Amino acid sequence: MEFGIDAIDYYLPNIALPIVSLAEKRDIIPAKLEKGLGLKYMALADLDEDTASMAANALLNLIVNNKIDPSTIGRIYLGTESAVDAAKPTATYAVGTVEKILSKTLGARCFKNCDVVDLTFACIGGIDAVENCLDWIRINPEKKAIVIASDIAKYELGSSGEYTQGAGAVAMLLSSNPSIISFKNTVGISMEHVGDFFKPRRKIDNSFLSDKNTTVQNLTNSDKEIIDFYFEEPVFDGQYSNKCYQDRINEGLEHFQSQKKIDFLKDWDHLIFHLPYAFQGRRIMLDIWLNWLDKYSLMSDLEKEIGHSKSMDYKDWRKAASKSILYKNFVESKIEDGEIASGYIGNMYTASIFMSLISLLYSSYEKDKNISENNVGFLSYGSGSKSKIFEGKIAKDWQSKISGLDVFKKLEQRKLIDFETYEKLHNGSLKKPISNHQNIVLERIDDQENKVGFRHYKIN
Repeated sequence: MEFGIDAIDYYLPNIALPIVSLAEKRDIIPAKLEKGLGLKYMALADLDEDTASMAANALLNLIVNNKIDPSTIGRIYLGTESAVDAAKPTATYAVGTVEKILSKTLGARCFKNCDVVDLTFACIGGIDAVENCLDWIRINPEKKAIVIASDIAKYELGSSGEYTQGAGAVAMLLSSNPSIISFKNTVGISMEHVGDFFKPRRKIDNSFLSDKNTTVQNLTNSDKEIIDFYFEEPVFDGQYSNKCYQDRINEGLEHFQSQKKIDFLKDWDHLIFHLPYAFQGRRIMLDIWLNWLDKYSLMSDLEKEIGHSKSMDYKDWRKAASKSILYKNFVESKIEDGEIASGYIGNMYTASIFMSLISLLYSSYEKDKNISENNVGFLSYGSGSKSKIFEGKIAKDWQSKISGLDVFKKLEQRKLIDFETYEKLHNGSLKKPISNHQNIVLERIDDQENKVGFRHYKIN
């Protein structure tokens, strides 16, 4: 029996910033971002959107578009690193909102017997959720689960991560005998405790407040001496994080191959990545690809095109390899279709790798490519840091569940905003939402006694 994704859907914010606008204001050559990193636009969560509202929209889209009976779902697990609550799972806000909307047709509490939880490990939390739920379904083949990945990638203005920002959510129905892709059991894992990217708790006391009339006590209406908080924007080292990404992927591939005999070049028809930016996969794969050529005695094919590595400085030879016809063909055949959506969205953190899968599937559908029975290698990564390497086989009737997604059409229909509006949105100085879309939004944050901070959602 096979196990995997039986249906998939998504939600993307309705506003976006052209990457060229950011490049011009930050004195960055646009081609560096567009041609170097594959960036075209960044999706931006509106003023009335957050991780829970996006997860709720993706969940509702999945249920409605695939006519799913909520009573058949035993688990809804959410992978996120931008939770809206430090105790109550963000998944409960999303599920509760959708449950309320569905109550008009299905009655109250249609998910009352459903296990709901969040999983967090930076960008790999959604993969952890999928693996956990698949293990549960393998033990109980009659069960079904939904995994949602929802995140807002937000960085400080002017930082080196600013141009990789993005937002969105993906929801997937997991089951036995899936219609889209089935996953095999082997998983390669690499983990190391590092500080490449993190969102620490921070503390502020009265000595940090410049206005002496403003104190921690009157800010919190309490006797507190310290405010404990965290920023949405992470502490990160981009160059170091890229190295951690590549190191974990390398080690994960080694662990995978120690468990299963495989020729990565021949046996995997497509490669799907976590994409902090669209071209991350093709950039980190170069050295891995070169190792594969050497391992499988194929290096002579490259040397015929660009010469032997000992004939020139290795950095120059490596650069020539990256521009070789052989590597371009590798990227075009195995990676490119999975990059397309990322260039129009930006980093989606936990949802990024699943949007890459949607991009591969929908792009193949639009191009009328026959990818049934193709093997897909998944190279996932989460900062902090961990990789998981696994593989899946695309089902015979995958088109039936993909044809209605209209990914690229919806990306073209978004409202494009100018740079000044973007900065106001980023800093929280806008007074009202930019887009009046007909989706689930954050209605209000409670200020009543015993409810302070509780979030309420509605559908527009």
